[in-house]
Amino acid sequence: MVDSILEGVLAQFHNAADEINLDAKYRDYLTTWKTIFQTHFPVEMDDGSVRMFEGARIIHNSALGPTKGGIRYSASLTLDDVKALSMLMTWKCAVVNLPFGGAKGGVIVDPTALSMRELQNLTRRFTSELEPIIGPDKDIPAPDMGTNAQTMAWMMDTYSMSHGYTIPAVVTGKPVAIGGSEGRLEATGRGVLYVLEAQLAAQGGVRGKTVSVQGFGNVGSVAARVIHEAGGVITHLSDRFIALHNPQGIDVTAAYAYAGNGTHTLREWHEQNPGSTEEIAPDEVLTAEVDVLVPAAVESVLTKDNAPNVRAKLIVEAANGPTTAEADAILNERGIPIIPDILANAGGVTVSYFEWVQARQYLHWTEAQVNEELKRIMSVAFQAVAARAANNGKPVPQRQAANWIGIERVVAAIDLRGFYP
Repeated sequence: MVDSILEGVLAQFHNAADEINLDAKYRDYLTTWKTIFQTHFPVEMDDGSVRMFEGARIIHNSALGPTKGGIRYSASLTLDDVKALSMLMTWKCAVVNLPFGGAKGGVIVDPTALSMRELQNLTRRFTSELEPIIGPDKDIPAPDMGTNAQTMAWMMDTYSMSHGYTIPAVVTGKPVAIGGSEGRLEATGRGVLYVLEAQLAAQGGVRGKTVSVQGFGNVGSVAARVIHEAGGVITHLSDRFIALHNPQGIDVTAAYAYAGNGTHTLREWHEQNPGSTEEIAPDEVLTAEVDVLVPAAVESVLTKDNAPNVRAKLIVEAANGPTTAEADAILNERGIPIIPDILANAGGVTVSYFEWVQARQYLHWTEAQVNEELKRIMSVAFQAVAARAANNGKPVPQRQAANWIGIERVVAAIDLRGFYP
C-alpha cells in the first residue's frame, strides 16, 4: 500500500525503469538524492520572542544543469514530501527539455499565522542558511505553496547583500520591477491550457467542454480563468473553504477578479453573489460528470477510494502529485486518460527558465514573447509525450511515456558527462 507521495513517485520511477530496462547503476543513482540540506534556525517575532524553525533544501539530480525548484512554506511539510517533489522536478525539467535538474525546499510553518515582518525575518534567515548551496549557476529557488513574488524578492536581496552586488538570477518568480518575468504569475495555469488545447485539438478544442477545477490558488485560479476565456465551461470550482457548482457555467472572470489575488475566498464571493452558484460537497468537484477534471490544489487528492467514482473523460494534473499510485492504476484500468503533472504543470518552471535567461542577459521580454515561447515549448513537449505514448501501436498512459522521456534524457546526460572519479 502506497501511503505517501514519495512512495508513489518512487513506484512510478521503478515502473518506468523496469519498462525501459534501466541499468542498475542508473537506477541506484536516480533514487539517491544528491544533497539533503536541513537546518534549524531562529527567527525574532513581533513580540520580541525568538522561535526556532526547521527548513530544508533537497537537490535530487544536476546532470542536466543547475537545479531548479520551489520553496514551500507549510505546517504539514515533511522531508519525504520535499524529496518526492525534487525528483518530480528532475523529470519535469527533462520532459520540457530545460537545462535544469530538480530540487525543492521549504520551511515547516503556517505562513498565515505570521505577520509580514515575521515572514520577512523568517525568509531572510532561511536564505542566509541556504546561501552555501544556492546560486544562479548552482541551485535556483522559486515560489511554491505558501510563498510568492515577495518571498523571492526577500531571498534575492538577502543573497545579493551577502555577495555585495545584485544577483537577480539567484531566484525566479520575483516581482517584474526587480527582474521578474512578464507572465510568470500565470505561467503554470496558462501551461495547463496549452496542453489541454493540444490534447483536445482533434475533438474541436476547449470551447464548449465542461470542466471541474479543484483548487483556486495561483495555479487553479489562473487555469480556471484562461480555460474559461478559451471557451471552456467551468461547472465546478473549489478552494479550501468551499466547493461551488453551476451547470450552466460559473462566471470565473468575476470570481477571479474578486478572489484570484488571495485577499478574498470563493466563499466570500459566493456570499456576495447569491444565486450565481450552489454550494456542494468538496468531493463532488473530483467526481463531477464533466469532460475535464483539473486537480490544481495539493498532492494525493485522487486516491483508491474516490478514483472508482471519477466521471471525468480526461484529467489534467495541474497540481504536483495529485494522483496516488493506486488511483493511477484504477483510472488507467477505467480508460480515463491523464495528462501527468510533470508535463501539465511544467509551465511554471518553463517561464522560470525564461526569467533566469533574461536575468543572466539583462534583457526583458514582453508578455506576448513569453506566452508565445511558452506555448511552443509546451506544445512540443506534449507532442513528444503523445508520440511516445502511442508506443508503435501499443498505447501506454501519458505518465508512463513522460517518465520514459524524462528518465532517458537524464540518463543520456549522465552518460555524456560520465561519473566523476
